[in-house]
Amino acid sequence: MRLYQKLFQEMLQNHQDLFAKFKDIHDKFAVDPDTHKLEFNKIGAEVLDIVRRYEHKLCGSTERSSFSKFSANLSDKFWQGVRAVFPKIDFIGIK
Repeated sequence: MRLYQKLFQEMLQNHQDLFAKFKDIHDKFAVDPDTHKLEFNKIGAEVLDIVRRYEHKLCGSTERSSFSKFSANLSDKFWQGVRAVFPKIDFIGIK
């Protein structure tokens, strides 16, 4: 298992309650966005903070090293994993 996959699994395990709550509202938002928009944005903001924290943990050291050109690809792979589980995550905060 690659580092970005391990970190993604670690993130889901360490914040299991929040991600379960977000998965529930995410699925409701996918069906009826207008009704669940406020709660989706509220919980989604917390989820985005955590995802970005783990992304920084993953890519923070590579950006300053000789592997900086790989940092963008690593970040993309991490976000692909996030979007595979939460396809509507990019809609957080959109009005």
